[in-house]
Amino acid sequence: MEECILVVDDDKEIVKAIAILLEKEGYQVLKAYDGLHALEYVMEKSIQLILIDVMMPKLDGLSTIMKIREKKNLPIIILSAKTEETDKVLGLSMGADDYITKPYNPQELIARVRSHLRRYTSLGDIHTTNTSDSIINGRLSYHIKQHVLYVDGEAIKLTATETKIIDLFMRNVGRIFPTEEIYQRVWEEKAFSCENTVMVHIRRIREKIELNPKEPEYLKVVWGIGYKMEKK
Repeated sequence: MEECILVVDDDKEIVKAIAILLEKEGYQVLKAYDGLHALEYVMEKSIQLILIDVMMPKLDGLSTIMKIREKKNLPIIILSAKTEETDKVLGLSMGADDYITKPYNPQELIARVRSHLRRYTSLGDIHTTNTSDSIINGRLSYHIKQHVLYVDGEAIKLTATETKIIDLFMRNVGRIFPTEEIYQRVWEEKAFSCENTVMVHIRRIREKIELNPKEPEYLKVVWGIGYKMEKK
């Protein structure tokens, strides 16, 4: 079955160009020109990845991402002309998995799409009920085959990227991972100025698993090196 990608941008020429690029790679493409239209597609169609602009009419990209995240965990890549690091951090904080600036490099865009789709599909159906081995660390219980994290017995809703990070840490409790290694192992590409990207995803995970995200007891920073999962 063809993987379906939703491209959302109010510039129809950009949508058309990206659609041609993706279709050449064998992907099915849906096109939307505002956030409301995108939400309709997400609710009605089987979509595996979203490429979305920030500045759009009716419903902007960040608001659209927040609404999608209430229902879906599929990969979302922001494609924006806003190049400031603060814009990137904000986009990732709102729930995006990645951020690419315009004008984009076609080869880089395709590489990012492939990487996120591979990560998303490799996790399989996170709602499967098959029994599986689990790793228990204090209040956390990670079911390896299901790719599901439980906190105090309750399943936590994680994106594909967040799940890959949790998988890495729960399989290596106590080990310190440099930021660059986390990025290379989760995003499956060379690390370049990756500190903020990793930091934002760690922060989002903390908000879901820690009793006090500002004073984490599990996902801890090791200053000057990276992060680790504290053994409990």
